[in-house]
Amino acid sequence: MLLSSACAVAADAPLWEFGAGVGLLSIPDYRGSDQRQTYALPIPYLVYRGEFLKIDRDKVRGVFYQDAHTEWDISLAASVPVKSDDNRARRDMPDLDPTVEIGPQWSYKHRRSWGDITLRLPLRKVLAVDFPNVRDVGTVFTPTLAIDRDNHPWPGWHASMSTGPIFGDKDYFAYYYKVDSRYGTANRPAWDAKSGYGGWQLTLTLAKRFKKIWVGGFLRADHFGGASFEDSPLVRQQTSWTGGVGVSWIFLESAQRVPMSR
Repeated sequence: MLLSSACAVAADAPLWEFGAGVGLLSIPDYRGSDQRQTYALPIPYLVYRGEFLKIDRDKVRGVFYQDAHTEWDISLAASVPVKSDDNRARRDMPDLDPTVEIGPQWSYKHRRSWGDITLRLPLRKVLAVDFPNVRDVGTVFTPTLAIDRDNHPWPGWHASMSTGPIFGDKDYFAYYYKVDSRYGTANRPAWDAKSGYGGWQLTLTLAKRFKKIWVGGFLRADHFGGASFEDSPLVRQQTSWTGGVGVSWIFLESAQRVPMSR
């Protein structure tokens, strides 16, 4: 999910932690849709602070190289499925399968007394999953500038803000916004996609780790002004919002401890 973890203030932490909880997620059917879904779903809490494999509330990643400022790792993302018959803009069109995005990411972190500034450059291949079938639906590049802060007026809370553009190839934007002529109607003319700029994202998160409880939430805004697909008939609004909150109980942790810098 899109919920951020609270950062521990101790010099070291357990190698792994495990727990479970529940979350509430409100998300548009797709970026630019004027319809949305709300999900109440279980949240597994899993943290692993290994040398190569690192898992936290933000992501699962394999770190190939790391020094004081830079890092090479694997970036992952995902999207939810959409039943087209439940969406007015896409009615009678094929469903959108859930997608998994995977690819390399280079990061540069600048540490300040009040927090961290991080530039992330992930390039991901996008795969649509209709089990057992998996198909390539394009490539996406999402450069992001993030500010993470623990030193603020709310002790123990971790605050983060990240923002940046989205760029995609023709296949990626076609998966969401192309209208084949056979699905064209008077209100939904045929439309073909092209590669290029795909809008701008801004994400705010706030989270806190208590002794055995984690709570957190996020809010994300997507703006599509100037996007290569903004004139697709499937784009029904220029700004989309996604948000979620969650709480998890951490009930298992390893006796082995590792430095937090890992």
